[in-house]
Amino acid sequence: MTDADVTDVEAAARELESAGTAVALTGAGVSTASGIPDFRSEGGIWDEFDPAEFRYERFRADPEGFWDRRLDLHEAVYGDDVEPNAAHEALAALEDMGVLDAVITQNIDGLHEAAGSETVVEIHGNAARVVCDSCGQRRDADPVRARVENGEVPPRCSVCDGVLKPDVVLFGEELPRTALQRARNFAQEADVFIAAGSSLEVEPAASLPGTATRTGATLVLANLEGTRYSASADYEFRADVTEILPQLVEQLDGNA
Repeated sequence: MTDADVTDVEAAARELESAGTAVALTGAGVSTASGIPDFRSEGGIWDEFDPAEFRYERFRADPEGFWDRRLDLHEAVYGDDVEPNAAHEALAALEDMGVLDAVITQNIDGLHEAAGSETVVEIHGNAARVVCDSCGQRRDADPVRARVENGEVPPRCSVCDGVLKPDVVLFGEELPRTALQRARNFAQEADVFIAAGSSLEVEPAASLPGTATRTGATLVLANLEGTRYSASADYEFRADVTEILPQLVEQLDGNA
C-alpha cells in the first residue's frame, strides 16, 4: 500500500467510527477468495454453463432437467466445502464493533452469515436454502440435494407436494421485494456506504451507492477495478478486499 492509501484507510476508518449508520454492499469479489468462481467474468461459470438452463421458465416447464443441471452447477461453484475469508470476517468484526449496521449482498453463498454477520440482506437469495414454489416453505438445501442425487427428481415439498426450487433469484424471476426494499432503506439511511468486491454493473444493486450518496453518504469503494462510481467516491481502494477490509478493522481496533 502507498502512503496515500494508508492515509485514506485511516480517514475512512474515522468516517465509519463517527457514522450514525454504516452499510456495506458486497459482490462476487468478496467470495472469490473463498474459491467461489465469478459468474460473469471471462472464464467464469457462464462460460461453462448456459444461463438459459437456469431460467425460472425452464424450472417451471422442466423441473427434472433443471434439477439435474442444478446439481452440476452447484458442484462447479462450490466443489469442496467453502469457508469465509478475511473480507467476510472483517465485515462481521465491523458489525460486532458496532460500526457497521448491515451487509447487503449480491452473493448467494451464505458466507457472511457463516462468518458471523447478523444483519444480512440477501437480494439474490441464498443457495443454502430451498423454497417451495407453491406454498413458500423454506428449508435447508443439503438434504434436498441429497434426495435429488438419490433419484427424487424433482424434489417435492412435504407440506403441499409442490416442487422445491433453490431459494435464489433465477433468470426471469423477480427479486424479493422485502429484501430489495430493506436494501434501499439501508442505503437511504447510510452515513457511510461501502461497496466491496462489486463491479456495480448489475441492477438494482448497482444503483444503491447512488441512492446513498444522494442522501449525503460518504462512499467508500473497494474493488480491483474501477466502477461507474469511481469519479464520485470519497475513498476508492483498487485493491484486494481481503486486504483492505481487515485494515479498516485494524485501524478501528487500534483506536479503541
